Amino acid sequence: MSTPRIPAPLQSPASPSGEARPVLRAKTIATRVTPEELAEVETAAEGAGKTLAEWLRELALKAARERPADPTELVLAKVSALRYMLLNLFHATAQARAEGKHLLPDSVLKIRDQANVRKLADARKLLAEFLAHEDQGGDER
Repeated sequence: MSTPRIPAPLQSPASPSGEARPVLRAKTIATRVTPEELAEVETAAEGAGKTLAEWLRELALKAARERPADPTELVLAKVSALRYMLLNLFHATAQARAEGKHLLPDSVLKIRDQANVRKLADARKLLAEFLAHEDQGGDER
């Protein structure tokens, strides 16, 4: 077991006066492991350059904050991206033709990239709106 290092004081967002306030962690999470398991997690923490507590806390919080993939959400994200791309490609093509120009390949790639960036947020928004409407007893749209 390595010598524990003392972490830097944690700071929370600045107070209204602009001063940073220390974060107080007063709760403990405990679990039992075998000596072999303890050696594994200590090695992993040491390999990450962190104390065991820091490493476990970061790993636990990352897992807790991760949102599991919802197959419906993923399919809706793809459909949303395709819809976004089609509408924008049709519009850009029509606009280019009206100006006597052609749609450039870079424009197509830009539209694709924009669709990919926004697809999951769009899908989540659509699902949230649908579920809110459904909770209010509305008909399907």
